[in-house]
Amino acid sequence: MMRNFQGDRLETIVQILPKVTLLLTISLLMSGLASIAPVEAQVGSSLLSRQQQLEQLRELLRLGREYAEAGDYGNAIAIYERATYLDAENPKIFSGIGYLQARQGNYDAAAKAYQQALSLDPNNPELYYALGYSLANVGDNENAAVAYYYAIQLEPKDVKNYIGLGVVLLRQGDYQGASDAYRRVIALEPNNRQAYEIMGSALIQQQKTEEAIQFLEESLQRFPNSSELRVQLSSAFLSKGDTEAGLNLLQESAQLDPSNLSIQMKIGNILEKQQDLTGALTAYQRVSYLEPKSVEAKTAVARIFLAQKDYLGAIVAYKDLLELEPQNANTYYNLGIALKEREREDEAKEAANQALALYQSQGNQQGVEKAKKLLEEL
Repeated sequence: MMRNFQGDRLETIVQILPKVTLLLTISLLMSGLASIAPVEAQVGSSLLSRQQQLEQLRELLRLGREYAEAGDYGNAIAIYERATYLDAENPKIFSGIGYLQARQGNYDAAAKAYQQALSLDPNNPELYYALGYSLANVGDNENAAVAYYYAIQLEPKDVKNYIGLGVVLLRQGDYQGASDAYRRVIALEPNNRQAYEIMGSALIQQQKTEEAIQFLEESLQRFPNSSELRVQLSSAFLSKGDTEAGLNLLQESAQLDPSNLSIQMKIGNILEKQQDLTGALTAYQRVSYLEPKSVEAKTAVARIFLAQKDYLGAIVAYKDLLELEPQNANTYYNLGIALKEREREDEAKEAANQALALYQSQGNQQGVEKAKKLLEEL
């Protein structure tokens, strides 16, 4: 018997395998159902004849298909749930419900539907994969891994099972297990770039720096246009202390993937540490322009302006940042410093008092002391 997959969930829903979709489609639900004779079921107080059940089931499935094709998944699910009363032993109906729930992001409900389907069809690897996918999306990585293991046992040559397993093992910190899973993917599909990328990540997480560098350099020969592999190789070089090589790789990655804002932030961080404030500001401003609500980028821009003693630029940047985070004590404090340097003392006092009040409410004694010192200076 399969173990119970109910487990504790993480607080946030995570999206795994952005390039891998559920393979159980509406066509799977629909195929062959019209010819399946349902068990007799009692509806209301009257016992329907076998023929009446079959006709009613066909009509429900037809109606459910129309709703699903129209994107009205809620009504489609309701129709299919009614169909389960007519044919409670049909795993395809439950798997179809699971698929539609997953399409709506209701992964908890999807997992329950797939569990029901598996109780009727316990040797179906696709159902175990779909269950693992759903459980991983509610943060139950431990039981998701178990579901993927079942899928692998039933279908050991299906790459997506190993990919799913590898992702949840990485989240659990089982880097060796993840590495083993992706070595299997690479053995089955030598040109699966995703496997190389996650394999590289696993090696870096295990702090196997030299092995990671060798693996990633070889991987880049196979996939020269992968910005992700370059970012990972950059991380490996940076952890080794080779800042120049790491920065060069990040800049190459930025050219390959100019919309990847995390790469720009990493470039900015490295340049800032190297005291190349102008270059860091350019990288941070690019991110801020492309993602106007990025608190991290706007904080970095304001910080650089302050470090460059461009106090007017810092004032504008910190006020802009307060639009996003109106209760940030550090932002008020730094704004007070910039205003003080511009000899706008009344505004500086107001900002410093705001910072002091917020630090006090947070119980941040160090912040309280520095805010009081700023007020004394004013």
